[in-house]
Amino acid sequence: MLDKDGYRPNVGIILLNARNEVFWGKRVKQHSWQFPQGGIKYGESPEQAMFRELWEEVGLKSEQVKIVGRTRDWLRYDVPDQWIRRELRGNYRGQKQIWYLLRLIGRECDVSLRATTHPEFDAWRWHEYWVPLDAVIEFKRDVYQQALLELSRFVFRPGRPHHRDSRSKGRSFEGDGERGHAAVGVTTSGAGSETA
Repeated sequence: MLDKDGYRPNVGIILLNARNEVFWGKRVKQHSWQFPQGGIKYGESPEQAMFRELWEEVGLKSEQVKIVGRTRDWLRYDVPDQWIRRELRGNYRGQKQIWYLLRLIGRECDVSLRATTHPEFDAWRWHEYWVPLDAVIEFKRDVYQQALLELSRFVFRPGRPHHRDSRSKGRSFEGDGERGHAAVGVTTSGAGSETA
């Protein structure tokens, strides 16, 4: 489903823990990290799509999170032609996204990357709020920065210091929410093809 300008409606999810760290997922069989995101199906509201994507990609239900905020308007990014499937070229330009900021109120062990038969991520970690944008595929970086900046007002109270040092380390988990294997760290920007 594309809008008249060639953008697919989509939602992005920034999931916080009690320490204001964010869920950072490693795409299956790739060395790119990103926030959960996905398309809005026909007839779905952005909020309904967000809860569906949260379940499909992170294994969390609506009662395990609290909505803290969302972006006021759509944030858009264009997808380079080489990332667009051949049959979509000419009509598809990219994604327009509403971003949600959620707080985990369930347990960390409730996270399950295998809630569905087609997982998006094969590892995850908690990372400080200001994730390193160089770990995000280049054409999504501006939207990530816009979403993080706009939603930061819900995370950091005015007058309280917060830094944007992307060198901090996060805790990593392979597979489901189990604390078994620590990933080596965030690597950069390989990515799979974008689809509509």
